[in-house]
Amino acid sequence: MDTKGRLVAGSHNRNEFVLINADEIARVTSVKELSGQICQICGDEIEVTVDGEPFVACNECAFPVCRPCYEYERKEGNQSCPQCKTRYKRIKGSPRVEGDEDEDDTDDLEHEFEIGSNIGDDPQHIAEAILASRLNTGRGSQVYATGITTPSELDAASVAPDLPLLTYGQEALIIRGTQVHPISFPDSSVSFPPRPMDHKKDLAVYGYGTIAWKERMEEWKRKQNGKLQVVKHEGGNGSVDNDDDELDDSDLPKMDEGRQPLWRKLPIPSSKINPYRMIILLRIVILGLFFHYRILHPVNDAYGLWLTSVICEIWFAVSWILDQFPKWCPIVRETYLDRLSLRYEKEGRPSELADIDIFVSTVDPMKEPPLITANTVLSILAVDYPVDKVACYVSDDGAAMLTFEALSETSEFARKWVPFCKKFSIEPRAPEWYFAQKVDYLKDKVDPGFVRERRAMKRDYEDFKVRINGLVAMAQKVPEEGWTMQDGTPWPGNNVRDHPGMIQVFLGQNGVHDIEGNELPRLVYVSREKRPGFDHHKKAGAMNTLVRVSAIISNAPYLLNVDCDHYINNSKALREAMCFMMDPTSGKKICYVQFPQRFDGIDRHDRYSNRNVVFFDINMKGLDGIQGPIYVGTGCVFRRQALYGYDAPIKKKPPRRTCNCWPKWCCLCCGSRMKNKKVKSNEKKKMKREASKQIHALENIEEGIEGIDNEKSSLMPQIKFEKKFGQSPVFIASTLMEEGGILKGATSASLLKEAIHVISCGYEDKTEWGKEVGWIYGSVTEDILTGFKMHCHGWRSVYCIPKIPAFKGSAPINLSDRLHQVLRWALGSVEILLSRHCPIWYGYGCGLKWLERFSYINSVVYPLTSIPLLAYCTLPAVCLLTGKFIVPEISNYASIIFMALFISIAATSILEMQWGGVGIHDWWRNEQFWVIGGASSHLFALFQGLLKVLAGVNTNFTVTSKAADDGEFSELYLFKWTSLLIPPMTLLIINIIGVVVGVSDAINNGYETWGPLFGRLFFSLWVIVHLYPFLKGLMGKQDRLPTIIVVWSILLASIFSLLWVRINPFVSKNGIVLEVCGLNCE
Repeated sequence: MDTKGRLVAGSHNRNEFVLINADEIARVTSVKELSGQICQICGDEIEVTVDGEPFVACNECAFPVCRPCYEYERKEGNQSCPQCKTRYKRIKGSPRVEGDEDEDDTDDLEHEFEIGSNIGDDPQHIAEAILASRLNTGRGSQVYATGITTPSELDAASVAPDLPLLTYGQEALIIRGTQVHPISFPDSSVSFPPRPMDHKKDLAVYGYGTIAWKERMEEWKRKQNGKLQVVKHEGGNGSVDNDDDELDDSDLPKMDEGRQPLWRKLPIPSSKINPYRMIILLRIVILGLFFHYRILHPVNDAYGLWLTSVICEIWFAVSWILDQFPKWCPIVRETYLDRLSLRYEKEGRPSELADIDIFVSTVDPMKEPPLITANTVLSILAVDYPVDKVACYVSDDGAAMLTFEALSETSEFARKWVPFCKKFSIEPRAPEWYFAQKVDYLKDKVDPGFVRERRAMKRDYEDFKVRINGLVAMAQKVPEEGWTMQDGTPWPGNNVRDHPGMIQVFLGQNGVHDIEGNELPRLVYVSREKRPGFDHHKKAGAMNTLVRVSAIISNAPYLLNVDCDHYINNSKALREAMCFMMDPTSGKKICYVQFPQRFDGIDRHDRYSNRNVVFFDINMKGLDGIQGPIYVGTGCVFRRQALYGYDAPIKKKPPRRTCNCWPKWCCLCCGSRMKNKKVKSNEKKKMKREASKQIHALENIEEGIEGIDNEKSSLMPQIKFEKKFGQSPVFIASTLMEEGGILKGATSASLLKEAIHVISCGYEDKTEWGKEVGWIYGSVTEDILTGFKMHCHGWRSVYCIPKIPAFKGSAPINLSDRLHQVLRWALGSVEILLSRHCPIWYGYGCGLKWLERFSYINSVVYPLTSIPLLAYCTLPAVCLLTGKFIVPEISNYASIIFMALFISIAATSILEMQWGGVGIHDWWRNEQFWVIGGASSHLFALFQGLLKVLAGVNTNFTVTSKAADDGEFSELYLFKWTSLLIPPMTLLIINIIGVVVGVSDAINNGYETWGPLFGRLFFSLWVIVHLYPFLKGLMGKQDRLPTIIVVWSILLASIFSLLWVRINPFVSKNGIVLEVCGLNCE
């Protein structure tokens, strides 16, 4: 799509479409400059015929008129040219009107409407044929009472006569009949009857046994022997010199090494997983004994405390079960990149790897620095993947000119950076992190020019940073009249909440090349239209916009979405994902490949558990053994067809053996016969389902057609399409292309119009976008909801953990930002819990497995744990202050149960760390922040979610600030006050006071009270230790005195002060007591 390097802005609803020339002389041009002639009657683009020539209505003056206007003028008008008044002659394919009887030279009745039989049934041709009429005739198509259609419409119908043509208007063509029938494709599994042979005749008559037949067999054997030779892929040794005919054979990629699977499943060793499962079962038994004792032994003098503690403990047990059982079958997967190359990248032939569209989303350049976004884009453009198969789309949801200008600078710097990365195979390919590495960059680099070019590149990158930072400094103060582009044109996005859609293609095919003359991946800037009164659905709406606009421009079958601060750390990450997606055995059922999140810029202590290692290395591995990991919002490669809301392909199972040895009245076989009937009925349903899926399973496309008049029945298919995907025929046609690819014959102008159309603010109205298609709306954590809907459609996902982390990002370092991030996640879970998509009651009878459902239930109910957690953390302080306890006097039996429970908890954690490869430090930090986040962010999210759903009070989340450049870990000690700090601070204070009061009371009452004090003191110290990172973040940075000394100083000072008061010999409760000192003073 050629835009001549200019920004495209427009609004479909307002019929605005302009090209802003920001690089040359200031001017605004219309779409006419990019396209051919424009119809002088309706203003639409004139079609291009099959021969590549523009449509000519009048052969006398060639007055520009499109075919629909020509047809209308012949049928309803005066049948003459508006300019020269010459009567229109009938053009081949046009319907006859009165006066055409004498024009025999234009008739070709035998072949004029013949449906071609030599056209293949591949989806690419079908989709192109569907769109042929739309692209060639402008806004609409005509349906005539005689049933005669135009040649362009017949081209589309020639592929499948029963397939409806899609237009902007309210009419659709059904070539034959009134019913809509699914298109049948040839099935390779169906056997055809063999050629009949007469045994009395000689076999040579049929070609068998002759010399020619033997020669053909020998030639075929030579080819097969050549293919079966071992391919030495390590260094290219031992390669076979094959003829061109052999290289063109479709079986060549599947031979030898390329025939092997592209990945394999590595289950956890039984020596690690079996003891883990046994401990889980044992822990369940111990929990049963524990609750049996707790319920049957209440504390009468502290009944309220006892009841509260039991309720909290029951909820903790249920939460643990929901979290534990999805980790029953953890697995790890291993990929084979060399086999992927052997299968799809053969020497001397174009790469057969699938295309990938990569989405980068950003909103506020002040909170998401443009330099970080630029590094992410640069790492994408330099990825180790064929350049013609990569397209990067940057969504600027804030319509900031700063982001646009920064992306323009990035595209210019990429001309130097990309060839440097590929020439020396450097890692990572984000320049900021590459130059910041504290490693020997000369290691494994034997090229003498590497040092020189690296130094030059580093200077270029420093200059690039200066330019980007200069743009940021300039953007701090917005002019009163708004921003102006280089040519003097006002920036279309000056009003953030009211601006047209904008598209700019910076790099791409037939565009700017790098400094070595090589092609660069496509880079597209997109800012969707925003108008007051429309709900834009935040990030989910922006991602759906990118899905549509990418389908118009590149239409890759796979999508990768990353946050603006998550750069590609492993240049082979896309190949890792393709090992799963393009695997011929199991790839068709995979909806997405999720990579773990890894982070840079976190201190080695990871005070606030930013790395979240327990979740990514334990929980996600467990889910991968069931139906796949949940979608976490970034670092995920999608199958485009799965995002369109289609069901996963159904795997045919072999028929079961049945028992036919007993008579029909025998009850032993009733069950098997009933099963057979069910299997037959299911097979019928599956056949119907597969038949509809051959045009990609538009739900119930024939439903309700019977009993409706012919006109409405002909409109039903198009209405179904438009109700699901919107009123864009180009986009609808792209959804039919399962293997991706753009439509041939589409002009740049028509594609630009459609691109502006699909990013308009009202495009999703009355469609299934956000409900069944694309990213699902209804929660600020759209990632969990989107993955859940895919799993409900029967898809499975895959968790890929490469040896080198695929993606790395920046995490919030200081306590306040971290709590706000957790608040947003928890708020999204509460919204899902209170919606119709809640996994507790949604999606039964579909493809979602039970253990996978447990995981999704746990992911939406965990904010509810904040209430019992807050109560349970308050109980130790209350017990210390009142002198009561939640457990009666402990017997020997109770002691054994309590000890067994603590040992089982410790054993479960140790075994999890063992098979998950997680260190004890990361596990402990995760436990600490579970208490901190549960007592603050989860609690606030629960109340905010209830207010939003029940009272309609909407709460806006803030974008988490990304890493800054003010020094290493500078934000770690930055204190930002927020109301989220109040609950954990209160817990900390009352527990410290409880410890002081409890110890002082034990001192005052004598040593016999120290025994009961131990249990209360243990639970209170448990709370204080878990809240210690919170206290450390609350204290901020201490220049000289460590926080631990301050805390213990206050605690010990209080204890020793009370102890001194207790043992002071000169003070008594009844007054001053004088005693004899016992010394002889004489």
